[in-house]
Amino acid sequence: MKTELCAYSVDACRVAQRLGVNRVELCASPAEGGVTPSMATIERVVAIKGIDVSVMIRPRGGDFLYSDDEFKTMLRDIEHARAAKATGVVFGILTADGRVDVERTRRLVEASEGMETTFHRAVDMTADYESAIEDIIAAGCTRILTSGGYDKAIDGIDNIRRAVEIARGRIEIMAGSGVVASNARALRDVGVDALNF
Repeated sequence: MKTELCAYSVDACRVAQRLGVNRVELCASPAEGGVTPSMATIERVVAIKGIDVSVMIRPRGGDFLYSDDEFKTMLRDIEHARAAKATGVVFGILTADGRVDVERTRRLVEASEGMETTFHRAVDMTADYESAIEDIIAAGCTRILTSGGYDKAIDGIDNIRRAVEIARGRIEIMAGSGVVASNARALRDVGVDALNF
């Protein structure tokens, strides 16, 4: 099973590498819940040997309903992440009625060709969690980061288990939010592919 650290600094990524974490989810602005980091930060983290780097593609904090201009920014940020040789990108887009925006998600996946794609915890804000899992699979993402529709993954563990069942190996399921030593084993045991700390 893979491990991923949500990291907001180059130093945090160095610590993750030393501790044997497989991948970092590189973000900026923790107060906003994570937005796209600077190009310089991406380049410096990618230079750390022995760790994969997934870059957050999120133009602002707040909801996950993006304007056409914001969507164009996301596409450009994906180009920057590729140019910096990031392993993957992380994003999530919803429609006004709280469903996965499948068309735009598919376009982001296509723009990310050659990189892994994670649909982040926007899935936990959807109106129909199980349908959202199928929609993300249909859009072609590599994995889903989810807390099972709850603030903390341990509280959403039944939904995470259901997501694993729905996925049936068609997409990776990664549990995240509030994952700590005392609950990591319980989350692992529902069959997730990775844990996000």
